[in-house]
Amino acid sequence: MQSGHGGTKQWLLVFEPDSPRRAEPLMGYTSSADTKSQVRLRFDTREDAEAYARRNSIDYRVEEPHEPTVKRAAYADNFRVDRKSPWTH
Repeated sequence: MQSGHGGTKQWLLVFEPDSPRRAEPLMGYTSSADTKSQVRLRFDTREDAEAYARRNSIDYRVEEPHEPTVKRAAYADNFRVDRKSPWTH
C-alpha cells in the first residue's frame, strides 16, 4: 500500500481536550463529554489559522511540519540470510 500526499499541505487546528476520556462501564467504549475534541478546522496557510485563533481568543501552539524519512528497501531484502526476524510462509 502507498500513502498519498493529498490534503497534507494544509494547517490543522485541533482543540485540546477539556476533560479526560473514560471507559464506559457497560460496553467498555472510550468516551468523553468534550465535544470540541471532534472538531478539526483546516486552513490553507499558517497565518489564516493563527488569525482565526486570535480572533476567537483560542490559545494555540504551532507544531512545525517535518519532512518524512524515506526508507528504501529492496524485494531481495526479504530473503537475506542475516535478516533480524526469520522469514516463514
